[in-house]
Amino acid sequence: MKKVFRISILGLILFLVGDISLSAQSAADIVKKMDQVVYSPKNMKGKNKIILIDKNGKKEVREAIVNQLGNNKRLMRFTAPASQAGISVLSLPNDVMYLYLPAYGKERRIASSAKNQNFAGTDFCYDDMESVQFSDKYNSKMLSTEKDVFIIELTPKAKSDYSKLIIHINKEHYYNELIQYFDKAGNKFKEAHYHFTKVGNYWSASEIVMTDLKKNHTTKMQMYDVQYDTNLTDDDFTVRKLVE
Repeated sequence: MKKVFRISILGLILFLVGDISLSAQSAADIVKKMDQVVYSPKNMKGKNKIILIDKNGKKEVREAIVNQLGNNKRLMRFTAPASQAGISVLSLPNDVMYLYLPAYGKERRIASSAKNQNFAGTDFCYDDMESVQFSDKYNSKMLSTEKDVFIIELTPKAKSDYSKLIIHINKEHYYNELIQYFDKAGNKFKEAHYHFTKVGNYWSASEIVMTDLKKNHTTKMQMYDVQYDTNLTDDDFTVRKLVE
């Protein structure tokens, strides 16, 4: 009887371990599929209306262009207002980012230790502006499965100012609907809501609403005039292009 009991317990343990591994693998697969949906176009170019909203409801509007190549190159340049025009950020593979500020007349590489700083007064930090796949940067764990979304916890594989992210991924189309950000103390301090629309054959993030919960400040990024699979090449994502 004891032998049977021990075998039953061992079987239960193996089943639970197997189930946990399956859940972890399933979460990783879902995040990879989300990356494939988000980065499926060969390249993208579009315009970005950026609306900053403070705790009193006061709004500040900016305009920018955004170019993307594959899943690891992105160039964003402000075009308006005049006080912001020309400010640019370039994201390249291997955790490389450059910032160009016209007032200084030269570009500078952004140190990894500075990527937690907010970009040009928005609620997005430089780390958020990187062109990188979540499956490359984070480990995944399934938290729950709701009616319409998978809820997955992401923990950074390398040193980060985020202790974790919690991401909601649409079950039908596999794009992200919500990302919650947690600081090193484990407190949620900002969140981003995503709205996707179909543009041609691709799902496009037409609006991202990032809110800093501590400052009660919000940044809306609204993409428009989006074009996919254009004539962009690697030559359009160089430091020289950053300062043009």
